[in-house]
Amino acid sequence: MKKPKQSKYAFLIVLSGIIFTGVPGAMIYSCAGIFFSPVSEYFHVSKAAVAGYFSALNITMMVALPIAGKLMSKFDLRIVLTCCALLSGMGCLSISFMSAVWQFYIAGVVMGIGLPALLYLAVPAMINAWFKVKVGFLTGLCMAFTGIGGVIFNQLGTVLIRTGHDGWRRGYLVFGLIILVVTLPFTIFIVRSDPSEKGLAPYGSERTEADNEPELQTKGVMASRAMRTSAFIALAGFCGIITMNQTVYQFLPSYAHSFQNSAPQIATLTGLIASCCMAGQAIGKVFLGAANDRSIIGGMGMGIGCGILGVALMALMPTIAPVLLLGSFAFGFAYAFPSVQTPLLVRAVFGSKDYTNIYSRVQMVGVLASAFAALFWGTIVDMPHGYAIMFALSAVCMIITFVLGAWALKQRPKLKALME
Repeated sequence: MKKPKQSKYAFLIVLSGIIFTGVPGAMIYSCAGIFFSPVSEYFHVSKAAVAGYFSALNITMMVALPIAGKLMSKFDLRIVLTCCALLSGMGCLSISFMSAVWQFYIAGVVMGIGLPALLYLAVPAMINAWFKVKVGFLTGLCMAFTGIGGVIFNQLGTVLIRTGHDGWRRGYLVFGLIILVVTLPFTIFIVRSDPSEKGLAPYGSERTEADNEPELQTKGVMASRAMRTSAFIALAGFCGIITMNQTVYQFLPSYAHSFQNSAPQIATLTGLIASCCMAGQAIGKVFLGAANDRSIIGGMGMGIGCGILGVALMALMPTIAPVLLLGSFAFGFAYAFPSVQTPLLVRAVFGSKDYTNIYSRVQMVGVLASAFAALFWGTIVDMPHGYAIMFALSAVCMIITFVLGAWALKQRPKLKALME
């Protein structure tokens, strides 16, 4: 029987992943903050009232994740992702016509239904199906565009907001239109659930025929069984704790600002410290993905090691500007860690058979953690010596996640008996 041929069509799948994370993912998730102040001023309400719609979005995403995972595993990926793109784009666009803040919450729910498949599930699912080599690198490359897209579209959004008192309406309108115009051609015409739909073999499959663990390529533990294992609990804890740690980034600008009396030159770096961390996370996602292709433990060590180095530099030498910025850049690798390491760990532990369903349930814990993480860290930094405590707890979080991830990996021999 003739084997299906390989094709460079697989790289159009990579481009699709880049579009999903870099356009709807970045516009809705990475650019939300630029709208809070202008919207609150327009409607004369608190920023917290406006930001509440983003919490509604996160909570909806948590609920929608396992449903999206099940739909993606049962139905044509083109149909599922097209519906998700329509919900994301129309939800964003609709905000430009809203006349009260409570209506934003409805849009948040709509976008929360559409976004999780595009932001969290599509990239690892497509890369796992279409590639048997460089899976980590390509996953990291696609995920890096949440940060790259954030840098680009935050600037575009800011320009649109400044066009007038209601410039935020133009911002949401343009963002929604871009999401629809750019994303839908890929979901409709490019995306395929599996290479066999095009009569192709996964890219690099010929080089993995002698793989010493071939079951990871085609076999795996079903979600119903995986959720009853201690490895699943460890990975859920891993995802939740490392996502909590990721939110430390939100407090780095205020940390720099806290030196306005003792070291005013540091207080001026609030924007730069955030940019350095974003640069670190964009570069970190690519490097972490490549490291994972060689060794999952090595990738974990790189991410956690850089993260601990980062918080140590920022905590111990904060008044030396280059060191502070270097620490922020290094912490960016820890910021990149959840979106790269979690899907790769799930695949390494449970295989590919029911990957999307398992990963969506693990990611639920991360989304839930992100909904409460800002409140937790905000409470910590308001305490005496709060920033020092925050950095210490951040280091503890990273150590715990390394232990949980390593322990879950050690359970693989026991899980082989459950693979189908």
